[in-house]
Amino acid sequence: MGGLSLPHLIILALVVLILFGRGRISEMMGDFGKGIKSFKQGMADETDRPVTAPPAQLQQQPVPPAAPAAATAEQTTPGGTV
Repeated sequence: MGGLSLPHLIILALVVLILFGRGRISEMMGDFGKGIKSFKQGMADETDRPVTAPPAQLQQQPVPPAAPAAATAEQTTPGGTV
């Protein structure tokens, strides 16, 4: 009980062949292989590409210098408070 035995696997394989056909399965496996090959090639291209500077939009803008503090009525002068 529970496990798949040899007769179960044979029946399952026959059902899959009937539903998809022999040509369709080989086409899908070929497409799968091409996809893996393309993925590996894309990963290799990413590692070979030189590192470039980030686009201008993503670079941080320089922060302008802070404006001097406005004079307040309680500001002290060398001769005393104003």
